[in-house]
Parts: sequence; C-alpha cells; structure tokens
Amino acid sequence: MFRGSTGGWTLNADHMRVGITRTLFPFFAGLLLSRISRPASTKNAFLWCSLLVVVVLLMPRIGGAEHLWMNGSFEVFCMIIVFPLIVYLCASGVVRGQTEDRICKFLGDLSYPLYMTHYVLVYFSMAWVSNHSGITLQQAWPKALLTFSGAIVLAYASSKLFDEPVRAWLRKKLK
Repeated sequence: MFRGSTGGWTLNADHMRVGITRTLFPFFAGLLLSRISRPASTKNAFLWCSLLVVVVLLMPRIGGAEHLWMNGSFEVFCMIIVFPLIVYLCASGVVRGQTEDRICKFLGDLSYPLYMTHYVLVYFSMAWVSNHSGITLQQAWPKALLTFSGAIVLAYASSKLFDEPVRAWLRKKLK
C-alpha cells in the first residue's frame, strides 16, 4: 500500500491511483462548484485569493517522517476546502477598469499554457539545486527568478505560436 503523502509521478499502481485521484477530484469538484454555487460580489477578491494562496504555499511540512498523516491531512484540507474557496472567491471578484480587465485577460490566457509548460523548467531548476549542494538563498535567487521568467516567456510563446494558431485553424476547419 502507498504510504506517502504524495504520488502520481511514476507508472506503478499506487502512484497511478494517486495521480488519477489528483486529476479527477479537482475536475469534478470544479464542476460541482459551478453547478451549486452562485458567485457573489466580493470586494478585493484578488487580494484575498492571493493571501490564501501565499498562506497555503508558505506552510511548512507538518508532522515529519514519523507523522506523515498530519501533512496528508493538511493537503486534503487544502484540496477539499481551501482551493475550492479560492476558486469561488476568484469567480466572485469584480473587475473594474480597463487596466484590470487587460491584466485579468492576460493572466487567464496565460494560465493553461503556463500549466502545460512550466514543469520542464522546474525540473531543470531542481537538477541545478541538487547538483550544487550547499547553495545559499542568495545564490539560488537569481536562478529561481530566471526559472520564473522563463516559464512566463515559454508559456506566452507557446500560446501565441502554437495554441492560438492551432485553435484558429481548427475553428475554420470545423465550421
């Protein structure tokens, strides 16, 4: 039986089960949320959502190796409660002004290509860190910024050079 709080990264039965669960739960939870909730008008939704994301991402590992269930419980709480709350708050946000609208459109258009392309850069970054043991935060910071910037550029290029032209071509062909 799989005993870790993570999985879905290799092709064995336990990891496949965790990976499928990680994929299907958010999808169906999002469908359920879209069907049963009506977004309200939330002031400063972007601020509240950003704060929640920062709190979750800055949370250290809980429990250590002898109490893996504690960290697993925190991850389940985030997946079942916190992340749907963030999605609901984001959907309840009100965009005011042309500048905010352009920023939201840019980030929304970038989200899927970023999701699809960032992982390779993260792996390169992880490889660099593992090959340079004992590096300080000051040494790692420029590489992390380069990884972040590279992920944005790669996602934008993927969107403009591949995704948008292919979707336009498919729309024309399938009319």
